[in-house]
Amino acid sequence: MHLETELFSPLFTMKKIIVQGIVLFLCTILGVTSAFGQTSDSNLIEGLLKSRLDLFGTVMENPAKFEVQIIYTQIDRDKNNQPSFKEYSYRLDKSQYFYPASTVKFPTALLALERVNELNIKGFDKYSRMQIDSGYREQTKVLYDSTAANLRPSIAHYVKKLFIVSDNDAHNRLYEFVGQGYLNDKLHEKGYEDVRIIHRLSIGDGDERAKYTNPMRFYSGKQLVYHKPLEYNEKTYPFKLKNETAGKGFYKKDKLIEQPMNFADKNYISLSNLHQLLKAVIFPEAVPEKQRFNLTNDDYKLLYKSMSILPRESNYPNYKKDTTMTDNFVKFLIYADTPNITNKSIRIYNKIGLAYGYLIDNAYIVDFKNQTEFMLSVVIYVNEDQIFNDDKYEYDSIGFPFLANLGRVLYDYDLKRKRENKPDLKRFKVVD
Repeated sequence: MHLETELFSPLFTMKKIIVQGIVLFLCTILGVTSAFGQTSDSNLIEGLLKSRLDLFGTVMENPAKFEVQIIYTQIDRDKNNQPSFKEYSYRLDKSQYFYPASTVKFPTALLALERVNELNIKGFDKYSRMQIDSGYREQTKVLYDSTAANLRPSIAHYVKKLFIVSDNDAHNRLYEFVGQGYLNDKLHEKGYEDVRIIHRLSIGDGDERAKYTNPMRFYSGKQLVYHKPLEYNEKTYPFKLKNETAGKGFYKKDKLIEQPMNFADKNYISLSNLHQLLKAVIFPEAVPEKQRFNLTNDDYKLLYKSMSILPRESNYPNYKKDTTMTDNFVKFLIYADTPNITNKSIRIYNKIGLAYGYLIDNAYIVDFKNQTEFMLSVVIYVNEDQIFNDDKYEYDSIGFPFLANLGRVLYDYDLKRKRENKPDLKRFKVVD
């Protein structure tokens, strides 16, 4: 990023040039907005990245190649603990497609909880036992869940699995409960327009199959309290971005197709919308009413806990004996290279995504000991050979180190930043 400069004509006097130079100088040293719409720290993120080329040199040599986008939000509190925000971005472009992977699970979970509340049926809540039926080709049933208390699946249980280990089936079941039409239309009504969630995950879903969502039954004890019928969404959500194809080849059924992969029938959500969704959940009172979700206090508690706890801290579902579920399994910022997290004062409330060489994290990061907080969202693309589905992505060599180091550098920067008032963070301390 470079400071834009105005082209002066010869008719401008030297006096005016000198005055404008003085204004720019004063804006720089005072850190206020200049007459040209820029601020002295408009390139804050880029400056931090370039100041640590030992950590970010590979990516900063060609950030466009890695399709890097970053949003960092500073949070300050007044004497009444009310938050205010200052947002910085780097290479942010909502028209640049990236595959959102598991980050779409975040809005699906929010709208599953909202739909329960909107239905407002006596005896039916997010803890109600659910049975999933099949009503269309390739749909599958669910009667029991071995990871749930008393083997009883529920909306709340799927929300937990969705966040704690980014469970794909959990997302798909909530997608089936919400329905494709409700999911997209509600998000658009709320002002999250750069989003399209049109298929389940990891089962080859798409087209007509994705438009049909399963019938379901919900029980209070043995009593049926709600029956959701098979639903079909007649609407379509066209691809409106500038790069619907990417790469130079992809594997399909073990055969290499030597042409760019087309993402026109894939999910999408912009990094800006992900960041806004996170803000709406963490600070609902600070966003316009239109952008909020119809959630109860108990819904927020469930979300804050599920978004922040580590797999080994969960009882139902229980991942304590699963050695693949390391502490950093879904904590990329700060901890992507740290399997065992020992610092209990830092909590990360987030939703990650990983697929096709894209790595995304969307996080609210809190340090309870030092009483600091900030938001950080990032996407990076690591696919050197530009072939999809070959399992050759530079996650470990480039992607994870970038995210871990970015989280640490921004954490250190934010920790040293002057705050007039320390935040009261007890609302988010849902785990000892």
